[in-house]
Amino acid sequence: MEYDLLILGGGPGGYTAAERAGKAGLKVALFEKDNLGGVCLNEGCIPSKTLLNSAKLFSHARDSEVFGVSTTEVSFDQKRVIRRKNKIVRLLVSGIKQKMKQCNVEVIAAAASVKGRKDDLYEVIDAFDKTYTGKNLIIATGSEPIVPAVPGLKEALASGLAVTNQAILDLDTIPQHLVVIGAGIIGLEMASYFRTVGSEVTVIEMQDHVAGDIDRQLGDLLRQVLEKKGVKFLLEAQVTALDADAIHYRYQDQISQISTDKILCSAGRCPVADDLGLEKLGIVINNGAIQVDAGCRTNIPGVYAVGDVIGSWMLAHAAYREAEVAVNNILGQADEMSYEHCPCVIYTDPEVAWVGYSESEMERQGRKYRQVTIPFSYSGRYMAETEREPSLCKLILDEDSNTLAGCQLLGPYASEIIIAVGIMIERKLTLDEIKTQIFPHPTVAEVIREAIFML
Repeated sequence: MEYDLLILGGGPGGYTAAERAGKAGLKVALFEKDNLGGVCLNEGCIPSKTLLNSAKLFSHARDSEVFGVSTTEVSFDQKRVIRRKNKIVRLLVSGIKQKMKQCNVEVIAAAASVKGRKDDLYEVIDAFDKTYTGKNLIIATGSEPIVPAVPGLKEALASGLAVTNQAILDLDTIPQHLVVIGAGIIGLEMASYFRTVGSEVTVIEMQDHVAGDIDRQLGDLLRQVLEKKGVKFLLEAQVTALDADAIHYRYQDQISQISTDKILCSAGRCPVADDLGLEKLGIVINNGAIQVDAGCRTNIPGVYAVGDVIGSWMLAHAAYREAEVAVNNILGQADEMSYEHCPCVIYTDPEVAWVGYSESEMERQGRKYRQVTIPFSYSGRYMAETEREPSLCKLILDEDSNTLAGCQLLGPYASEIIIAVGIMIERKLTLDEIKTQIFPHPTVAEVIREAIFML
């Protein structure tokens, strides 16, 4: 059977591409071996945020006396939290299935790989040896957890002592002590969650800071907030081995060990580009990721790649936009991907969000800038709803263009506020133009307005 578009992978990039192409009238086949929604919906973004929200409610209830609300007893039911998480996932997966049906997308519930090219059509074969042909092809096969070559880690994963981001979201008991390998986004969110609900938490990180390439001031403040909550960080430390009930690590030139009942391996993710038959088409792959241009095109005409498999931002919302760019180009509507205004969020408590360039990036590029950093306490609503926990709002202005170049936030609602700054950056609004915008009062977002008038 011949299609206008074949899509390998039903995660955020894959199903968004299918929806956009289907709505445009293209005949689309989408291949997904597991549940629609990919890692994000089934074992990542949505499940983790469901858990984190329960932890936030627990924290608010437990610490509400200062706001005049007293409770006799607050308890946390992990099994019930997991049941609710599973219900939310099922509902959202069902919604995607319905959306595919509405857009006339044929969903093939099977793994698939590239068979080759014949008569200017791409051939894909599924797990049942059925061949499909299409004029265009989108690779959206996502990513998988990196498992470092640490002695004993594979055995620990097999025994259940160690888990990846997928399995930890199914734990129906709270471990007494959780050790997290890696202080990236997943590691920090799970450290925040399990510490809030009662676990002792130790995070082991090879770098001298947390959260990867995040603005250093922002990352340091987040670490300090989590440390105040009881999370222990071992920075510039390296895991050397795991055994039946302990993790061994090198820290400050000494080998030490921690006894623990659960270990989270969150050492990052890598693209899934192997065993797809891509070599049959000669698709270029660099460091395990499919190479694409700004239009999400591979080196082969008619073949595109989006999402984690291209190894760039590995964010669901980036994959949504990449999918739209790819489909627009397939439809003959020139489009390109830009990441300058792509926001990032860490859903710890408090939240962290950023968009655009950091100070260090501006300095590396030799760009003239000035910045202002203020706490969220400049917002009346923030003061009304919190007890003045540590917070930060930093704006960076490009002095040559007089436009915003970046923003870093730590505080409540950061994930909801950051899009406004992203739009300011994307639209290249000047400082004077931004000053004319009316912010609703009282809102936490007014901290942005306060900072704007200080630049």
